[in-house]
Amino acid sequence: MADTPNVNVSLSDTPIQKPMGPFTSFAIHPSKVHFETQKKEETVVLFLRQHMIVNVPWASLAIVMAFVPTILPLIWKMTGIPVSLPVGYIIAGTAWWYIATFGFALAKFLGWFINIYIVTNERIVDIDFYFLLYKHFSAANLVKIQDISYTTKGIFGSFLNYGNVTIETAGEAPHLVFEQVPNPECVVETIRSLMEKHSHNL
Repeated sequence: MADTPNVNVSLSDTPIQKPMGPFTSFAIHPSKVHFETQKKEETVVLFLRQHMIVNVPWASLAIVMAFVPTILPLIWKMTGIPVSLPVGYIIAGTAWWYIATFGFALAKFLGWFINIYIVTNERIVDIDFYFLLYKHFSAANLVKIQDISYTTKGIFGSFLNYGNVTIETAGEAPHLVFEQVPNPECVVETIRSLMEKHSHNL
């Protein structure tokens, strides 16, 4: 198991905001991060996406798919199967295949990129997009959280330090799950610290 980086999250009233890259999966007090229902006095403490490793399976498949039009004629020659298609069919079929491959890769990438989790000084937010046309927004105030835990699974989850964070809430507020996020232990400890700070301020 790899050593877990010592990530310290400052919960001061005036935290130092830090810039983040476009593909960041874990950011503490990120600058220029806002969401549509954010209150004026509400500050973003953590910004999360799924760990980059979740992109490896679909990216590998997309690479294989990109080479299929090149490999398939070689397989036909090796098997000796006689295939005779009009040139127009071959061009159209190849173009359709590359469009489908690009569409598959783009959909998978955007599914990772725009589905985000946010922890603020007041609540937990889960923003999910489905097929780029439907957005599901879930949130739970810190005072509604009853229990929070995390799990890591498998060799990669332990070695790369990512896992699921489960947030159980009271009443009709939804239960939230941050799936395969980096530094799950840090996420849990940060939320617990925010809950304690929030309860002391009440």
